[in-house]
Amino acid sequence: MQEFDNLGFEERETFFIEVILPLSLAKNYLYRIPFHLNDQIAVGKRVIVQFGKNKIYTALIKSISTIAPTVYEAKYIIDVVDRMPVVNSLQLHFWDWMTDYYVCNEGDVMSAALPAGLKLASETIIVLNETQNAEVVNLTERETLLLTVLESKKRLSIDDIVKLLGQKTVFPLIRSLIDKEMVYIAEEVVEKYKPLLKSFLTLNPFYKEEGNLKALFGILEKAPKQLDALLCYINLSKKSSEVSKQELLANSNVGQGTVKAMLDKEIFLLKKIAVSRLNDDVDNLILNFKLSDAQATAYAEIQEELKSRDVVLLHGITASGKTQLYIKLIEEAIANGGQALFLLPEIALTTQIVERIKIYFGDAIGVYHSKFNDFERVEIWNKVLNGTYKIVLGARSAIFLPFNELKFIIVDEEHESSYKQHDPAPRYQARDAAVYLAYLHNAKIVLGSATPSIESYYNALNHKYGLVTLTERFGGVSLPTHQVISIAEETKRKKMVSYFSSVLIDDITTSLANNEQVILFQNRRGYATILICATCGYTPKCVNCDVSLTFHKSSGKLHCHYCGFNENTLKICPACGSVHIEQKGFGTERVEEELGLIFPEAKIARLDVDSTRTKNSLQKIIGDFQDKKTDILIGTQMVAKGLDFDNVTLIGVINADTLLNYPDFRAFERSYQLLAQVSGRAGRREKQGKVCIQAYDDKHRIIKQVVENNYIEMYEDEIAERSQFNYPPFSRLIFISLRHKDADVLNAAAQQFAIKLRSSLGARVLGPEQPLVSRIRNYYIRQIIVKSDKHTAIHKVKALLKNEMTTFYAQKVFKGVLIQLDVDPY
Repeated sequence: MQEFDNLGFEERETFFIEVILPLSLAKNYLYRIPFHLNDQIAVGKRVIVQFGKNKIYTALIKSISTIAPTVYEAKYIIDVVDRMPVVNSLQLHFWDWMTDYYVCNEGDVMSAALPAGLKLASETIIVLNETQNAEVVNLTERETLLLTVLESKKRLSIDDIVKLLGQKTVFPLIRSLIDKEMVYIAEEVVEKYKPLLKSFLTLNPFYKEEGNLKALFGILEKAPKQLDALLCYINLSKKSSEVSKQELLANSNVGQGTVKAMLDKEIFLLKKIAVSRLNDDVDNLILNFKLSDAQATAYAEIQEELKSRDVVLLHGITASGKTQLYIKLIEEAIANGGQALFLLPEIALTTQIVERIKIYFGDAIGVYHSKFNDFERVEIWNKVLNGTYKIVLGARSAIFLPFNELKFIIVDEEHESSYKQHDPAPRYQARDAAVYLAYLHNAKIVLGSATPSIESYYNALNHKYGLVTLTERFGGVSLPTHQVISIAEETKRKKMVSYFSSVLIDDITTSLANNEQVILFQNRRGYATILICATCGYTPKCVNCDVSLTFHKSSGKLHCHYCGFNENTLKICPACGSVHIEQKGFGTERVEEELGLIFPEAKIARLDVDSTRTKNSLQKIIGDFQDKKTDILIGTQMVAKGLDFDNVTLIGVINADTLLNYPDFRAFERSYQLLAQVSGRAGRREKQGKVCIQAYDDKHRIIKQVVENNYIEMYEDEIAERSQFNYPPFSRLIFISLRHKDADVLNAAAQQFAIKLRSSLGARVLGPEQPLVSRIRNYYIRQIIVKSDKHTAIHKVKALLKNEMTTFYAQKVFKGVLIQLDVDPY
């Protein structure tokens, strides 16, 4: 690849550029440069090109040459969008690796990597930003014309704008309006991530003068409640410069009305401050913290390991203070002039870490993930590119940002399945991709987890990674105690109340009596898993997918969790006409209802995909629980991820069997990780926590290992089994998914494709088989697995797969069959 910047070639020389289009194309196209644009082209800049008959796209320059294509005539580009490259050469190397490793096309990687504001197409919808005042922005005549039309039309496609202005070169104009925040892209209008805002009160400076304060006391003698509030404020302000509204209400005998009256009189002034979702003393703690002896030892060991290795696995138990170690490591990296990337599995559920890091490092930090709107994502992209941001906290997509001086990467909770992108391509694993990204930048990387993935721990024990352990909770806090309850035994003794054992009910009662909070975990959402006719056994199924519908009481409908289909609930069996319809299984919605009957005075909230669909709902649920407005939080695995509450003393697992009895070779590993992580939410401050696990198979080894906090035993059991059956890390897996709307065509295609692969790869090819869900969105599915052992060159297997796919697609009979490859599918 050759880079040209300020090329200085002779004026009439003809250049051709290889471009990456945001489309899933097997090969990149070459375009010709008009002479008048010769001095504007450079690798990493975007250009406007026509692709096909009428489609216009922004493409990215990958390379420049003077050699014309031989099999087709190159079209001229329409225009150059950028003054400076928006993508650097290291990113393009990273894209090449991802394309090759995950067997996808470069256009797939470009689509995943670039924010929507940097990739425009003729179908892109442009919407007027009605919150921006056009009078305060310098606009050109054409920009003014376009905005005038948008004021009446509200939204236009780029094709519409081309017709309106009578020119193809509208992309620079649109880019300019996006930069000025006058318009935005409709596809990117999503919920904006917001920090927790807390109300703080300050005394009006006028009353801080002694004479005026004395006069105020005299005035308020006729308003005793307001006088009480003022006295309480003065006492609290002696301890802290900031007095929260919540703190004043909690420490005085006044209500909201009294505080509002004092705000109306401007005795108090109100301001909203973004705060950590931790307890109120975190700000001071974070700025002045000192590492404990165990943390200091771990920190020294990490530094020592990084002298000889590029990757270190930090195995630290829950609440051991890994975040403080991360802060020290980041601080060291940026002190040497570098940039740092801090990857988190889900930004929205790790608010507390985000706020900790932002408090410590201030404006040098950027946060990047898919819930930011287009303005913010493009702005962060540019600030990383020009070096303004030294630290980036992000979800998996942050690995695509244009780092120039990346020196350090942290992957927190490296075991989390949400680091894996399943659809669409590229189906990458962000943790593994981050290891290669660190290699490209000659940077160091730390992987952290209380329950590391089997693969990472295997790599550490085999000295591919360094290994550092942290076995003490920060501040000397004890690990929670565990109690395992046999559902079968409780049922036999008739002690079960709905889905709750007598032990769990007693524990919840005790916690509520002590004004402590409870988290209950049930890894199924909805109300009833299935409805079934008691007479004939009929079960309603999705019309598009091969799955039973789940009943949701909140909507009164049956829902498909795969395609979104829903229909009215079943009252009369359509098969036999019976009215005896039974509900089988239960989800978080049912747990919430049943618990409300047992504890009618308790304030109960639910945290799952269904309860967090509306804007800001996630932040409100977590914020209310942190502020102790909620007593019991019921949730799916969302409650296990990164939440840190100081008043939670009890964790209840409603049914552990739903995790253990899943047909997957990673089921036990995932079960251990999830149970250990959710257990770690209890007793994270002074009070020791308690975990109550309900299960039918209460003697299961995984439950025993969670209770004993014995990760090593779990690892040894799992690694022995995987060695015996040649599963990762002793082999590499590639899942091949074939889809078609005709089951017969699909079966024939899958059989033929498997036979072709088996002729070259032999017993390494398994299948084709039906997956657990064999039809989704009216597409039937068959799966082939390629299991490549350590002695097989994986790149040769991937090359063979690509060749076989090309040959396969050339057959007309299988033209409509879709093939998807998923490398390292977990």
